[in-house]
Amino acid sequence: MPTSPPVILLLSGSLRAGSSNEAALRTAQAVAPAGVRTVLYDGLPSLPHFNPDDDHDPLPRPVTELRAAMAEATAVLICAPEYAGTLPGSFKNLLDWTVGGTEICDKPVAWVNVAPAGRGQGADATLRTVLGYTGAGIVEEACVRIPLGPGAAGADGTVTDPGAREQLGRAIGDLLAGAAPATATGGL
Repeated sequence: MPTSPPVILLLSGSLRAGSSNEAALRTAQAVAPAGVRTVLYDGLPSLPHFNPDDDHDPLPRPVTELRAAMAEATAVLICAPEYAGTLPGSFKNLLDWTVGGTEICDKPVAWVNVAPAGRGQGADATLRTVLGYTGAGIVEEACVRIPLGPGAAGADGTVTDPGAREQLGRAIGDLLAGAAPATATGGL
């Protein structure tokens, strides 16, 4: 029986053009092992404001698309900035739409924090709390801090620093290793 390649859903928590968060995820795409499919989710701006009254079928189309992308993914890698000590509201809104579904439940999830030293802990703490409510399986070894300063990305939108690229490659490997038991048993 042929097995499908693992799929890693990449979620950026930034709406800013040229953000270091998106650059980190584009780099993760570039350094992912052969045979791994990465999908960079781009629907964050189109998600409606979360309202529990709307969390039923038929769901708004952007929510259906988000949940379908999560359901298809073998694992999820997040890179979100910290804003005012926590996640940006738009990304928290995305996560709120995942609480009512089961698509992320038990799914291996990790995040990359690209904030400068001494910053970003609030975003990490909020991710850990909200992902706990969704039932996601946090892969601790794949949760990494890779500070990226201005100009870290080249013309292609990926991080140019070889050390940062290597760390992102290891994070992808660790995330896939965290997904391996479920994949081997036919889960996910």
